[in-house]
Amino acid sequence: MKPFRKHVALAVDGGGIKGVVASRAIAVLEEYLQTPAYQVFSLLAGTSTGAIITAGIATGLFGEELHSLYCQMGPEIFKPTWRSALWPLTRYRYPLDPLRKALEAQLGTKTMGDFWSDDHPVDLVITAFDLVENKTLFIKPFKETGPEEPWPVVKAVLASSAVPSYFPPVENRYVDGGVGSYHNPCYVAAYEAEFVLGWDPVETTLISLGTGREPHNLSPDQIKAFWPWHWIGPVLGAFQESADDQQVHLVETFFPELDFRRFQVELDGPYPLDNPENIPALTAYGDRLGELIISDQLDGALGIQPKKAPPPRPTS
Repeated sequence: MKPFRKHVALAVDGGGIKGVVASRAIAVLEEYLQTPAYQVFSLLAGTSTGAIITAGIATGLFGEELHSLYCQMGPEIFKPTWRSALWPLTRYRYPLDPLRKALEAQLGTKTMGDFWSDDHPVDLVITAFDLVENKTLFIKPFKETGPEEPWPVVKAVLASSAVPSYFPPVENRYVDGGVGSYHNPCYVAAYEAEFVLGWDPVETTLISLGTGREPHNLSPDQIKAFWPWHWIGPVLGAFQESADDQQVHLVETFFPELDFRRFQVELDGPYPLDNPENIPALTAYGDRLGELIISDQLDGALGIQPKKAPPPRPTS
């Protein structure tokens, strides 16, 4: 693996229980570096399950501790109940209390501002979406988004993780940051590094971790037979993947001097964001993602080609 530059940032995608992949990959990276992640990354950006992981790192948790938290709490957070049995006829599928209690146990009563006032200041950017004001929030240590008081870290992470219809909105207004364009927050991290923290891109490494790319295996005959409700999954999937790719292209285009490393692992099928039975398989994918990081095998599917000069204009 190429050495990191002077400043190092980490951005982690959303994905529900697929956070197992990213948390396990971080554990593999820590083992390789023989250094905990919270001592490596001074800037962290996360959306949804990525907010859980990055907030955990900022608090001082090891990658393996985060992976264990997913393994232990995943079945409790996504526990089948009468709500999940009747969903989508219920307002939401899972209550937030199990996730809230797990976060409170790990993150305590910290506010976002505490991360910037500690002996080892860390810039943590968490994305959420405010349905009342219809805009994405960028919740961070030194620019509190709340109108009056600092955001508790647990509230910020819950807001970023509240996938619509799966969980109730936090305070009846805040939902998953992936509702906007930032399911993949790598551009948020690149912008924060250069224009907020003032890091020189020539001296900056940005690691961007996906939580697995599912294959596209619909046939024309299947699509031909679609009823209206069949379009929900493919359309949402296309929107999310297009938004993820867009963020990568923005970083590549507008931050060419940045040492930008995007890593993603190819999944062998669909992995729902709320199925803890997939944890063993996702852990194996996390090991694979960790190997990709260590061997500098970037996500080539998301690369863009260098801009070519236009062809000469025809002469009459």
